[in-house]
Amino acid sequence: MERHSTGKLSGEVAIVTGAGQGIGFEIANQLCAAGASVVLNDMDAALSEAAAAKIAAKGYACVSVPGDVSEAGCINNMVNAAVTNFGKLTIAVANAGITLFGDFLTYPADSLYKVMQLNLGGSFLLAQATARQIIAQKSGGSILLMSSVTGHQAHKNLAAYGMTKAALEMLAKNLVVELSEYNISVNAIAPGATLTERTTNDPEYINTWSRITPMGRPATVQDIANAVLFFVSPASRHITGQSLVVDGGWTSVSPSPY
Repeated sequence: MERHSTGKLSGEVAIVTGAGQGIGFEIANQLCAAGASVVLNDMDAALSEAAAAKIAAKGYACVSVPGDVSEAGCINNMVNAAVTNFGKLTIAVANAGITLFGDFLTYPADSLYKVMQLNLGGSFLLAQATARQIIAQKSGGSILLMSSVTGHQAHKNLAAYGMTKAALEMLAKNLVVELSEYNISVNAIAPGATLTERTTNDPEYINTWSRITPMGRPATVQDIANAVLFFVSPASRHITGQSLVVDGGWTSVSPSPY
């Protein structure tokens, strides 16, 4: 049975990367609930298939295309899947990323290249392939890049990660001059501490971030997904090149969790 949706994204077709769980999964779930059809990606094939099946079981249009989005072939597969299954592509959410902690003075070159290849390369190539498809359709659309508060404030042992996240916000700005003439908006969201399957493995995570976040709690995945839906919806059609921090006020005061 088709589940009721809000319909504000009816007819839209989206790709969401890194969506097997956590923030990405909730973004895909909410996009579908708003009426969009979604190509869901995760590097873990089993996780990707299970996540898409869970959303599809609600009566939503969601298919899985697993793979490493730092590889152009995987991105092409996702674009092709969107067009083959749903007829077009109008939204991309570059959520896939990797966090490799490490002291700057001893940070391995291999870790640096992995972080840059996925966080930057994967997001850049997804934006590029999506823009090409949208331009070919003459449909207009939205691209959303996933930054982080670590792209705004220094965070111990995250020099490489924070560098990539700040760069994504510059990419959103730069693409304004490249893509606005095609009616493509490009924005970024910078989540702060967020409760996901990964972060809640730390027994101190909720208490620590509740204590140092002005709003008194870390974000939920729903908080982040709500911001994404705004940026890819008609409500934000005149907003582009912008970055929105969703962190309960942490970057205003920036106390360290350590």
